Amino acid sequence: MNHRSADVVVVGAGVTGLTAATELVARGKEVVVLEARDRVGGRLWTDTIEGIPLELGGQWVSPDQSALLETLETLGLETFARYRAGDSVYIGKDRMRRQFIGAAFPVSARTAAEVDRITAILDDLAGQMDPGKPWLHPRAAELDSISFAQWLSQQTDDEEARDNIALYVGPAMLTKPTHSFSALSCVLMAASAGSFSNLVDADFILDRRVVGGLQQVPLRLAANLGDRVTVGGPVDRIEWTEASAVVHAGSAAWSAARVIVAVPPTLVSRIQFIPNLPPIQMQWRQHQSFGLVIKVHATYDRPFWRADGLSGTAFSPYEVVHELYDNTNFGDERGTLVGFVSDLTADNLLALDPDDRRTQILQSIAHYLGPQAARPISYYESQWMADEWTAGAYATSFDLGGLTRYGEHVRQPVGPLSFGSSDVAGVGFQHVDGAIRVGRELSRGVA
Repeated sequence: MNHRSADVVVVGAGVTGLTAATELVARGKEVVVLEARDRVGGRLWTDTIEGIPLELGGQWVSPDQSALLETLETLGLETFARYRAGDSVYIGKDRMRRQFIGAAFPVSARTAAEVDRITAILDDLAGQMDPGKPWLHPRAAELDSISFAQWLSQQTDDEEARDNIALYVGPAMLTKPTHSFSALSCVLMAASAGSFSNLVDADFILDRRVVGGLQQVPLRLAANLGDRVTVGGPVDRIEWTEASAVVHAGSAAWSAARVIVAVPPTLVSRIQFIPNLPPIQMQWRQHQSFGLVIKVHATYDRPFWRADGLSGTAFSPYEVVHELYDNTNFGDERGTLVGFVSDLTADNLLALDPDDRRTQILQSIAHYLGPQAARPISYYESQWMADEWTAGAYATSFDLGGLTRYGEHVRQPVGPLSFGSSDVAGVGFQHVDGAIRVGRELSRGVA
């Protein structure tokens, strides 16, 4: 066996792990980063498919994500604005296609008023929450005991208003059906982004992209760390005492005073811990799960929708593709759209033959943008649920009652072991910004 030592072993070369390692190296610590995949970046991945660079995972930057913006500046990475000129498209409960400008969907006056009223309620609830401690919300027990679907039903009898509010949290963010997560989880999602109003404003939350792709962040962090980063070697066992640990990855072993496990909660159980983690640590991870989404990339010889006065942005709770955006690469004459198929709809489509699934997805995009949308020159589906080291998207979240029952335990260290990822972030929950914040927090926990 190849046995070496370091001050700190970091498990996982996503943004959280690489940020923690970068901070520790700057403090003079001897650090090694061990990654199971054959690449760095975790849920950030820019790859070239049929000659077209595609951001297969996370990709957007919003103006409130100060930790990410600082990192981009430090790494010398440039951003560009998401294309949004022209009309957006909404397909309502009546299945009618309507064009609109701004953030508010073109719905009836009553539905619009109900959406505004519920948004104000959620803004108020989010304003009462410290996203780092959602279990301390004054109404935490109440809101965590009912599903978001139940909560919405208590607020209004306007079905389209409920569906539109739900769209931003269920399909779009947590990628789960609204009956499967609590109202408190929705409030956390809003508080982590600053407000529910921010979540419903696509021009805010999906503001910019990174030239060359958001994976440039972990790629450059890893490049700066050099040979401290090892890929293609899953950690299978960690032996620990109160004072130190030995991390095993195949035939290699690393002794360290501290270990940072920077992987999603659902992957921690892939590692054998000797002795076992305390029961509460094993239990809470059984109550977190990934959502399910198919990210669809369709490229055309030109962004035809722009000539039609359309932004490429589209929404509908009633379509196979519930949201759509112009995702054309910086400086590219071709036009690329990115769309999302989530939760129960994704269940149904994944049961289909791939050609039938493609047909249904492209037909849905065509409902928004016209028949040309059904004829891309390239089509690709990001299916993170099939990825061995993710098995879902975009991040994990608690089931009903999980936040109040287990929330205070999610960032607690165990002896020399610390755990974290964007899945347990407060501010920036589920985003790269949150991954950076958690990475910094983990590094500060090392003496």
